[in-house]
Amino acid sequence: MNLKNKHYISKDLSREELAKLIGTSGPIIGRYERGDMMPSIEIARKISDILDVSLDYLTGKADVQMDKNTRERILEVSKFEEEDKQHIFSVIDAFIAKRKIQSIL
Repeated sequence: MNLKNKHYISKDLSREELAKLIGTSGPIIGRYERGDMMPSIEIARKISDILDVSLDYLTGKADVQMDKNTRERILEVSKFEEEDKQHIFSVIDAFIAKRKIQSIL
């Protein structure tokens, strides 16, 4: 699991506070951090919800952390018709290109 103290510190939580929120102890959180122990899927889900990261990010399957709002929007867009998705992607591509140009100037 990709649980690092920076995740809960960024949420202004101590190891003990995170542990209390998920119903365990600080030393257990330390074992998760070191990879000595793996949490159950239920505990991992609680941790991801509290820290506002995806399970994929928490388990190391995703390199990029996305906030909940972004994840929800991506899921909604994935349900759109292909033509609508292409329109959205075109707008996103335009913003990305604009950012790249601005960073050069």
